[in-house]
Amino acid sequence: MERQQLVRSGHMDIFIRKPVLAMVVALILGLGGFFAVTKVPVVQFPVLESAAIEVQTHYTGASAEVVQGFITDPVEKATNAIQGLDFVDSTTVAGQSTVTAWLRLGEDSSLALAQLSAELNKVRSELPVGTDDPAVSVKRADRAAAAFYLAASSEYWQRHEITDYMDRNVLPVLSSIDGVQRVGLEGGRKPALRVWMDTSRLAAFNLSVGDVMNALQNNNLVAAVGNLEGDQQTLNILTNASLKTAEDFRALVLRDLDGYQLKLSDVARIEMGEDTAPVDARDGQEKRVFLSIWPLPGANEIAIGDELYVRLHEINAGLPAGLEISIVYDSTVYMRSALTEIFKTLAETVILVGIVILFMMGSIRVALVPLAAIPLSILGAVIGMMAMGFTLNLLTILAIVLSVGLVVDDAIVVVENVARHKREGKSGIEAALISSRQLFKPIVAMTFTLAAVFIPIGFTAGLSGALFREFAFTIATAIAVSGIVAVAISPLMSAALTSDKGQEAWLTRKVNAAFDRLARAYGALLRRLLNWRGQILAFSLVFSMLVVPFYMFSAKELAPVEDQGSINVVIQAAPGSSIEAVNEGMDKLVALGMSLPDSDSFWQIITKEGGFGGIEFKDFFEREQHIKDILPQLYGALAGLGELKVLPFLSASLPTAGQFDVEMVVKGPGTYEEMQGLAYAFLAAGFESGKFLYVDTDLKTDLPIVQLNYNHKRLADLGLTSRSITEQLSAQLSDRYVNRFDADGRAYEVIPMAADETRADPAALAALRIRLSDGTLVPLAALADISVTAQPRALGKFDQQRAFRVTGGVVPGTTKAQALAVLEAAAIDILPPGYTLDYAGVSRQIKQEGNSLIVTMAMSLAIVYLALVVQFNSFRLPLIILLGSVPLALSGAVMIAFLGLTSVNIYSQIGIITLVGLVAKNGILITEFASSLIEQGTDRVTAINEGAQSRLQAILMTTIATIVGHIPLLLVEGPGAEARNSIGIVIVAGISIGTLFTLIALPSIFLLFSPKESRNNTTTTTSDPKTVVEIAAQ
Repeated sequence: MERQQLVRSGHMDIFIRKPVLAMVVALILGLGGFFAVTKVPVVQFPVLESAAIEVQTHYTGASAEVVQGFITDPVEKATNAIQGLDFVDSTTVAGQSTVTAWLRLGEDSSLALAQLSAELNKVRSELPVGTDDPAVSVKRADRAAAAFYLAASSEYWQRHEITDYMDRNVLPVLSSIDGVQRVGLEGGRKPALRVWMDTSRLAAFNLSVGDVMNALQNNNLVAAVGNLEGDQQTLNILTNASLKTAEDFRALVLRDLDGYQLKLSDVARIEMGEDTAPVDARDGQEKRVFLSIWPLPGANEIAIGDELYVRLHEINAGLPAGLEISIVYDSTVYMRSALTEIFKTLAETVILVGIVILFMMGSIRVALVPLAAIPLSILGAVIGMMAMGFTLNLLTILAIVLSVGLVVDDAIVVVENVARHKREGKSGIEAALISSRQLFKPIVAMTFTLAAVFIPIGFTAGLSGALFREFAFTIATAIAVSGIVAVAISPLMSAALTSDKGQEAWLTRKVNAAFDRLARAYGALLRRLLNWRGQILAFSLVFSMLVVPFYMFSAKELAPVEDQGSINVVIQAAPGSSIEAVNEGMDKLVALGMSLPDSDSFWQIITKEGGFGGIEFKDFFEREQHIKDILPQLYGALAGLGELKVLPFLSASLPTAGQFDVEMVVKGPGTYEEMQGLAYAFLAAGFESGKFLYVDTDLKTDLPIVQLNYNHKRLADLGLTSRSITEQLSAQLSDRYVNRFDADGRAYEVIPMAADETRADPAALAALRIRLSDGTLVPLAALADISVTAQPRALGKFDQQRAFRVTGGVVPGTTKAQALAVLEAAAIDILPPGYTLDYAGVSRQIKQEGNSLIVTMAMSLAIVYLALVVQFNSFRLPLIILLGSVPLALSGAVMIAFLGLTSVNIYSQIGIITLVGLVAKNGILITEFASSLIEQGTDRVTAINEGAQSRLQAILMTTIATIVGHIPLLLVEGPGAEARNSIGIVIVAGISIGTLFTLIALPSIFLLFSPKESRNNTTTTTSDPKTVVEIAAQ
């Protein structure tokens, strides 16, 4: 009966008996893979639907408190009703409310936008009269700046002329690029007719600003007179009611003074100039007009960049003489460099694995078997990627790099087993059949085990799942394909390419002899170690338990800091600064930034409040310092820059919202005045900790404002109202246009405004003339008290509660999680009852991700265990496999983070999960072989000794291949290297320690848990595994 069971045909015999079938499988994988490579798009990260919806509402002239109460609050309530919401925050300043709805990853922004529009319609009637309609826009949550900034410049053209040309001729071309959401003009100025009114001359002629406004409105209009219709024809009637040129406006008659026609040019300076915009764009110390390219959420930025360069070349070829457009910032430069480097890593990995396999096989012919598994498995994985709609990105290519060292394992096991049988005198086909039958169950178990480890990653929620879903399924697909190759193609190739007994190459014999000697030495050592089972089990238990303190005391972060070749800066100007003053301060900052080693350019977008920008550096391989080493140098030099407060930071390594390393939100019931003291207490705690380069808060009560307190009794006595005096002041002080005029087929604004000298300070404000109901002009000082006070720069809310933020940049050597923990600890002593903490930006991702991958690893272990239970029809054997390999390997891997060689981050945790499957494969090889010997009646001690000894060569060969395959990840430098270093060192150290401990500890654990008698209760006592093989071969 036993012999009949052993000679039964194997599941995969058909591939050996019909070699053409194996060749067809190889051709399908090869040709299909090459076709898929041409169809799969290349991007930096997997496509993420990461969006936010911004609602901006203007209420000119209203204080921040009024805007918050009458506009921000109802808009927040409407925004909070949409589905898929993560959180809502708002910022309110005088005259403007900005409410932002941040959507959860993967939520449909179009659906959310439709829901928000419906909700805003419900509250529109609650908004005050005079409020502009809310402007709603969708933006990428993971990008605060545009993906590309193009600078338009000319030696001859004025800024408003450049802006007009860009708006007419360039924006439409760039906006039509597929994937572009919008193209903005930053720092541009639209052409406008400026009417600078001399209030002194107006008063001398007893004219008010209102008289000028009425004259402009009544004499510059688009008039629809009608048409003439007769029996035979229809004629449209056109008029010259609309003024056309600046000269037409200068000649506009305001009043007749005893025969003298008082013209607008008598009381005002009229010029064709530019509107007043709040933004300047600069390249270095030169002002430019920037064209900003904003991709749609989830768009392929590399594809956009490719098309942008093509169109820009065509546009520049057709520009007027003296006008040119250059790219000052391209976010895809780092993406392209990182992708190039990881493709190099892939090539290096394939070459190194090929060399080590060639050496271990001792023959080029034999090495072809596992080498063939590499391209077939990779191409098969690309077919799967195309079928699942994945992209070639940093993470899927990383998955392919990792898979190179894994996909050869099964083929190595097969070729080693076939070669051993042929050395024992069996024919090639016979050896292939025996190996196919012997190894089908272990290969299926190993393949499924390793692939199943990654499946839970694909279903993880949050950023980890969104980013690593494609990674997980790509590497699982590659491993599954390698299993198919191992059972369908490798046995036949091994039969054809391995040498018969006595015909092996010299190197093959040497390698085999070395492994034989090593196996005998290991067998002798193992027999001694099994006499010390108690001590080995105790050591294994203690070392496994050390994983807890190793993890607790390891540095933790979301992702390692990458060198992206730039330092970003957020600029804060002194409260009440003019944009000219900010420009002067920026000149000094640019000089300082360009003095840094290997700096290349410095682009900026600034406002009166400050702005942001980026210092771009030379290519990684052209400079001597890492960008994170240059950052402290910049911050140290900023101490001498008194005009501006500059907060430098590095771009996040993963696509997350926010700008700063730490963004903690404090919510509570108190007033902003009460919160101010709490905010300063957090700043002090952050500086005292030594973990921060800088700590800042968005709650600052230092913005100077002019407070007008009307004397309402006097206004009533003089026949004035608050509305009438406010309208007269607005006409003189605001830059709102009164109407438009036509020039060259386009409408431009007409902006009347008091001349600069009458708006210089509160004293000039007091002298402004207000017309009474009887026509008399009186100074404003006679109607109102004027004072200067301070108020918060902005009023913030978070999830409809008053809130302020504490932001910071960490010192080198400190992780973002460690710095955040400092502020959280300080909150225990600082915050009174009723206050709570929340998070934004990277800090929110850190808190949301937390230990999600640790939970995922637990799920992976559970899936692997249950899969092995089904495979081995036993609950005990899978327990032996996992206990004998996984805990020790995990403890060894986490020890690497504890020693400071890496951190516990999203990449190292993926490496730890990968490690589970790798070390479990070794356990499967030993345990399954030993169990089969016990089934034949061999005693347990002999079975585990023979099983471990006979599988040693396969285990060492697969382990060495895996280690060598991941060596490039350890040694790589350049863009994207930090993440690869982290995952590489965890896998290399973990598999090295895990394999060593598996070979030493698993036999003792096997003897502890395995049954003392064979389930078949056989009486056969042979301990020679060759006897079993020979029986199986018949």
